[in-house]
Amino acid sequence: MPGPTDAAPGAAVPGPGVSGSGVPGPGVPGPADPAARQEALSAPVLARRPLVIALDGPSGSGKSSVSRAVATRLGLAYLDTGAMYRALCWSCLEAGVDLSDEEAIAAHVRSFPLRMGTDPAAPGVWVGSRDVGAEIRETRVSSAVSRVARVGEVRAEMRRLQRAVIDDARHGETRGCVAEGRDITTVVAPDADVRILLTASEEARLARRAREVHGTDDASAISATRDQVLGRDAADSAVTSFLTAADGVLELDSSALDFEQTVQAVLVAVERTICHGTGAGPAGPEFHNAPAPVGSPA
Repeated sequence: MPGPTDAAPGAAVPGPGVSGSGVPGPGVPGPADPAARQEALSAPVLARRPLVIALDGPSGSGKSSVSRAVATRLGLAYLDTGAMYRALCWSCLEAGVDLSDEEAIAAHVRSFPLRMGTDPAAPGVWVGSRDVGAEIRETRVSSAVSRVARVGEVRAEMRRLQRAVIDDARHGETRGCVAEGRDITTVVAPDADVRILLTASEEARLARRAREVHGTDDASAISATRDQVLGRDAADSAVTSFLTAADGVLELDSSALDFEQTVQAVLVAVERTICHGTGAGPAGPEFHNAPAPVGSPA
């Protein structure tokens, strides 16, 4: 679903592989050295191909930066589904489409020449031959994207495109994908090998977005971002559910975790799910709503 690149937990705008303290969070097993921990986790997970990881979350939860880091470390493709809605919104604005006219928006999406780059080190977004990766993050797009995303035909077409990208990645060179957004775990890829809802407290999410946009999380910066974060989440929640984990979806609360701790917790959950059929256990108490399948270790 729409939303700017989420600020990473405990950081302003880190890219893939940028770590926080490097110290595992509560319940996340050591060693503290991320490289050593990564080596311990990767072997069983990397042996599993194809592999699809679906990750949803509200604005400011860190889903974009965490998803990119997980994709990078596991050698998987990365799909930012929110960027797809943003690109359509940008295209509508450029073409002068009336955003109050749902039929006009639906007609526009039918001939929308979108191309998504899935390299987590440099994910790109093109409309036709134009790279719009920077332009889709502009305020005019951020303030209007929910009006495009709520259109039923738009959502149906985007889901079709998203499933096609995931399927191509599943059968392509990477043999897998980390897809993030709002309804990936429940609608787009409910059959994903691992499904996670990444959440954080309202206070934490507002502070992260304020640091991302304004470079500080003081009271005035948080106030300036409140409507953007909470308002868009409210608008998007009218057409999809991403605030509560569905049955079988792991919920990770990153409020008290920094970026590296959150990435490591996701990697642990992936390993547990792939190897043991459940994301519960060593991932720690910050995971919730993770009922183990019958016959799986608790």
